[in-house]
Amino acid sequence: MKNRRGVTLLEMLIVVALIGLLAGITFPAVTSGIESLRLSSATSSVVGAFNEALIRADRRQQVVEVAISSRERTLWLHSSQPGFEKRVVLPPGIAILSIQPEPLQPGEGLRRFLLYPGGAVPKIEIVIANAKNARRAVRLDPITGVATVQRLEP
Repeated sequence: MKNRRGVTLLEMLIVVALIGLLAGITFPAVTSGIESLRLSSATSSVVGAFNEALIRADRRQQVVEVAISSRERTLWLHSSQPGFEKRVVLPPGIAILSIQPEPLQPGEGLRRFLLYPGGAVPKIEIVIANAKNARRAVRLDPITGVATVQRLEP
């Protein structure tokens, strides 16, 4: 008999089963990692928007409005001078859970805050979460005027 080279059907089935098993084990970890990256990216976007608004108010001496919509998962920055408008939309799967301080009128969908040049920074807190219920709080510290991030327990 001649030596035959190649792969038998049984060997091929074992290899396919092992690949399927490895994919089944690693898939949840990969999706969890992607969700964490989305949350980190969204947190960085919110911090960047706050910092940009604070810098514009302080250095350019312009009143800046920060509008936050939890329904649309969006932050808008508007300046008192024409030409400055920025919109930050959070990625899919990221939700705004709460905006502090609480609105004066319940059911108010769009929250607006003003940043005045040389004025005190308002205490603002936005809590965002991903589909896995991992949460981050982005806070504007009224004393230092710096945006900070804190991980929250689900």
